[in-house]
Amino acid sequence: MKEILADLDRFFEAGERVALARVVGVEGSGPRDPGAAMAVSESGEVAGSVSGGCVEGAVVTEALEVLQDGTPRLRTFGYSDDEAFAVGLTCGGTLHILIEPLDW
Repeated sequence: MKEILADLDRFFEAGERVALARVVGVEGSGPRDPGAAMAVSESGEVAGSVSGGCVEGAVVTEALEVLQDGTPRLRTFGYSDDEAFAVGLTCGGTLHILIEPLDW
C-alpha cells in the first residue's frame, strides 16, 4: 500500500475518483501477498499491483465498473478458473481481491 500513496495523493489533488483493489487472501502459490494494493483512477490510470501482471487487466475492468456503480466486490481468480488461465494466472494458486471505491 505504501508504494501507491504518492499516486493516491496525485489522484486526490486532481479530483479523480479512485477504486482500490487489495489482495485479501491467497490460497496456495500466489504472485503477491495479502495487502498488495492497486489503485485505478476514473480516467483509467493504474498505480500498484495485485498480481505482478497476471490478472491486472481483469482487475482494472472490475475497478472501473466499481466506480460506475459504487458497489464493492470480492473477486476470486484461481488456476482452475477459465478466466484466471485466460488472463495469465498460472501460478497454481487462488487470489481473493477486494475492489471498492476509495472514499476520500
